[in-house]
Amino acid sequence: MTQPTDPSNATASDLSRAAFVGITGATLLFGAATPEFGAVHPPIVPDDDPDIVISRPMLHSNGAQIDAFAVAPINATAKTPCVVLSMHIWGVDTSMRDVAKRLAKHDYATICPNIYARQHAPSGDGATDFKVFYPYLKALVRNEMDADFAAASAWLRARHAKAKQAILGFCMGGHNALLQALDNANDFSAVVPFYGAVEGIDPKLISMPVCGSYGERDTSIPAHDVRDFAAALHVPHDIKIYPEAGHAFFDDQRTSYVASAAHDAWHRTLTFLGKYLHTA
Repeated sequence: MTQPTDPSNATASDLSRAAFVGITGATLLFGAATPEFGAVHPPIVPDDDPDIVISRPMLHSNGAQIDAFAVAPINATAKTPCVVLSMHIWGVDTSMRDVAKRLAKHDYATICPNIYARQHAPSGDGATDFKVFYPYLKALVRNEMDADFAAASAWLRARHAKAKQAILGFCMGGHNALLQALDNANDFSAVVPFYGAVEGIDPKLISMPVCGSYGERDTSIPAHDVRDFAAALHVPHDIKIYPEAGHAFFDDQRTSYVASAAHDAWHRTLTFLGKYLHTA
């Protein structure tokens, strides 16, 4: 595993967030404004939204039972495109569950496996001290994660057999998404890392389109490394580095949030998924 990143302390100190918090709240989904983003707030999409169906399946993965959070559009079919969501350091917390629900609102069946399940990590809801999750992250084993993501992909495929799938992740999950583009390449048609470390990932080995979103002020992932990575890709790609953003800029439940970057990255992601997951 790469060195764990403190999501709340990986942004260059010269970043002034004040100029970039004007795009607030539910603008990211519905165009309305809410004042709470950048701190703990109610989810953008409530669990009882009538357009989605939530389930919490148990996945069989390499001899282990892995819990997961899954959401599908209410009218999902075998052709509904799919996303496997790779959790950030805080686990399958309210941020990840909300992303899954938001994707379902845009007609993507989504599942987020708890890759900490073997370690019995605590809930990340409202957590601010990333060091609590250090031992669980450090205990992750690549071939076990591969099995977990493969099980999540298989669960979706059993329900949406005629659909394409993407792997999308945030923070450590962005790095793990890139790993899955290598280790489980046959399961996915596209990969979407949000500030996922490119260290240890050979871009020449990636065989699917990539949509990456990074922060210029991220002290944990040097922007020049991201640019070198993008330049070496041999597949269609949309890699954007936001000058106003640091690490974890999309996490609207925490202080790292930068609205302008989050807003643009979300719309780029939806455009990318629409292009590469929808069948003719």
